[in-house]
Amino acid sequence: MTDAKDERRPAGELEAAVMAALWASDMPLTPAQVQAELASGLARTTVTTILSRLHEKGTLERERQGRGYAYRPIQDPHGLTALRMHGELDRDSDRESALARFVAQLGPEDEQVLRRLLEEGL
Repeated sequence: MTDAKDERRPAGELEAAVMAALWASDMPLTPAQVQAELASGLARTTVTTILSRLHEKGTLERERQGRGYAYRPIQDPHGLTALRMHGELDRDSDRESALARFVAQLGPEDEQVLRRLLEEGL
């Protein structure tokens, strides 16, 4: 007999899969459509819960479609990464130290990219 907790997915894996399905679509998707795209055997209620949580986090926007909602990402993958980075900085009381440590841990190639972007005023 398999223990239920042994079958749990790593944190964020389901959210990442849902986001990938939404990014691959050129239109908003309902929970049933996301479930079909995932083809993972997840219950529609589970997909709906994930979509609702992502909406509450500000990652998705939704629009009424029939009795439910259709969802679309607010950001592309790179924009979402930037949004998460800003969120982490906003939670830190010492932004300067956090940024300094981030920059100190950059590899040479990333450091060159960051320098170029700052020089370009981006």
